[in-house]
Amino acid sequence: MPSKLHISPSSRSRSPILLLILSFLAISLLFLLFSLSSSQTRILSPYPNPSLALKPETSFLASLEDFLAEKAPRSSTVLQVTEEELTELDEKIFMRESERAYGDPYYPLEFPIRVYVYEMPRKFTYDLLWLFRNSYRETDNLTSNGSPVHRLIEQHSIDYWLWADLIAPESERLLKSVVRVRRQEEADLFYIPFFTTISFFLLEKQQCKALYREALKWVTDQPAWKRSGGRDHILPVHHPWSFKSVRRYMKNAIWLLPDMDSTGNWYKPGQVFLEKDLILPYVPNVDLCDAKCLSESESKRNTLLFFRGRLKRNAGGKIRAKLVAELSGADGVVIEEGTAGEGGKAAAQIGMRKSIFCLNPAGDTPSSARLFDAIVSGCIPVIISDELELPFEGILDYRKIALFVSSSNAMQPGWLLKFLKAISPAQIREMRRNLGQYSRHFLYSSPAQSLGPEDLVWRMMAGKLVNIKLHTRRSQRVVKESRSICTCDCKRANFTGPNIV
Repeated sequence: MPSKLHISPSSRSRSPILLLILSFLAISLLFLLFSLSSSQTRILSPYPNPSLALKPETSFLASLEDFLAEKAPRSSTVLQVTEEELTELDEKIFMRESERAYGDPYYPLEFPIRVYVYEMPRKFTYDLLWLFRNSYRETDNLTSNGSPVHRLIEQHSIDYWLWADLIAPESERLLKSVVRVRRQEEADLFYIPFFTTISFFLLEKQQCKALYREALKWVTDQPAWKRSGGRDHILPVHHPWSFKSVRRYMKNAIWLLPDMDSTGNWYKPGQVFLEKDLILPYVPNVDLCDAKCLSESESKRNTLLFFRGRLKRNAGGKIRAKLVAELSGADGVVIEEGTAGEGGKAAAQIGMRKSIFCLNPAGDTPSSARLFDAIVSGCIPVIISDELELPFEGILDYRKIALFVSSSNAMQPGWLLKFLKAISPAQIREMRRNLGQYSRHFLYSSPAQSLGPEDLVWRMMAGKLVNIKLHTRRSQRVVKESRSICTCDCKRANFTGPNIV
């Protein structure tokens, strides 16, 4: 028979102490495991702030409401710059760039790009945003050609999306390609946060021109502008009518544009060219057709070619009327006159999601917002615009998502439909898959996303920095009498080459 376990009195007295020690160790171990788990989650998460993991806001109106509710503008002053202050800034920049040149083996090819954001008087920034916010429900406010003014402002709201990201607290930002700096001598580039499109459409004509002149003086009085002649300054002028009365005085700046019309209708010779400026996409007017939508709409795309929009346009857009005459009534083709408002948006969205190809002819300018509506709808764009320039083409290959057709071929009787019907189902599926991947590059959002349009702006800007520094320094030492002073006037027109079908 086994003997009974005998516990001495001294052992009993030590038992509570032992249990207390074991309990403490167990709690400590649990706390350590929880800390490690939380730390690992933070390391693996791409979001510095957990609230950023929520779905980004892509609606301009919704994002603007949040922005205006949170932001309190700081006061700013107009500087009177002396020669001594200009020399001091130039010396600080020289010292800073020398440190980077000798200390960084990859200089000047580096990220993030350092951007100084001007704190302009609120009449150029917040007041204009509030003006839009307080009046956007007035849908009867139309342009001379019948387009809703506030919808046009939304389409060209790239100035808002870029500025909102740049001035957001770092804890609320995701982009690694750009960082805001607080001292001018640390900057690679300077951002001018003036809402040229809102002011053009919502102010009286003379009031707008007066504001443009004030903005021009404010910017050109800045020491950094005087130092470089504006070559390292970014000016958002995304609507071709905006800032038109004074922009010739800022032609050295980097313009953010919807396209580069070389006919002289919108830009004077020498004002815009690819080496200096940057093309940005319009803000899409329709909702994103995501992966689920693309899958569900695959079997419903029974229309061969779809177009909905203004059938009569000026300048290069005159081709629209000719295409309508050529294509109307053809089997598998839907051509509709566009209408404003939510009904027009819904009709365009439904039509694009039911179609294989979407017709994208030139409008009043070579580009059209319809191209980006087609992309986010999974409808393969058929681009008929001989002088079109595209956003971020140094990064994106549009041949993978769109078909390019010369206007001369498109106007040949029967040519276009025969060409489209010859595209194989396998090629169509591949291009639609590519559209699903490319859509992210054309969706502005808050917070700005990696590989979104805001991010690609700065990746493209990185390729311009060396040339900007070259022309800035050259302008500082070339004497006025020199015959080798660089001008933009010798730049040839931007024209799509002969590799068009």
